[in-house]
Amino acid sequence: MGTRPMLSRFTFSISPGHPALPGHFPGNPVVPGVVILDVVRRAAEPSFGPGLRITRLPQAKFVRPLLPGQEAAVDLELRETLLQFVVSRGDEIIARGAFEVGAVPAS
Repeated sequence: MGTRPMLSRFTFSISPGHPALPGHFPGNPVVPGVVILDVVRRAAEPSFGPGLRITRLPQAKFVRPLLPGQEAAVDLELRETLLQFVVSRGDEIIARGAFEVGAVPAS
């Protein structure tokens, strides 16, 4: 019998004053994918512990834009060494993918 996945949900909003927005895109800003991925990464630590270390990003797909100030949710599912994520706004998926993770080596 396999282990049950660990699940977590986190809501967030990126401020219109975020420093990554002015060049992405002038006059019609959207939240850059790297900012969304950073939110996913930061959401994982309190949910799964500070010993979680991202080793690789084998899969990420961005299907809709996220605008500054819009509220979105990150759903995380940890299965063994794969942290799967879905970022959504209401019923619309914005992004999905998976990080490979490992434990931080003991010092």
